[in-house]
Amino acid sequence: QVQLVESGGGLVQPGGSLRLSCVASGIIFNINTMRWYRQAPGKQREWVASITSGGSTNYADSVKGRFTISRDNAKNTAYLQMNSLKYEDTAVYYCNTYIGANSWGQGTQVTVSS
Repeated sequence: QVQLVESGGGLVQPGGSLRLSCVASGIIFNINTMRWYRQAPGKQREWVASITSGGSTNYADSVKGRFTISRDNAKNTAYLQMNSLKYEDTAVYYCNTYIGANSWGQGTQVTVSS
């Protein structure tokens, strides 16, 4: 059974930084593409970033140049480093992978506020 557990969210001022972590279990982590999504209040969940098993990365235009996705296969962990945070980055952030079906974590809240 796939389990994804996110952590690292919190309250941060505009311009600040946070690093989210996603620990995976129940999968052969190093062969899976890992993704981060987010969902702001009243909005649909949106894709933020992806990293393949080979380390190739892709980003939504809204976060390009500010967010960095990475992975540590030895720790079965994916990360999302978020810099220069803006009010509009406020959302619940979810970790995702696909193994025959989508698997999601419980989410971690990121609030950007002064």
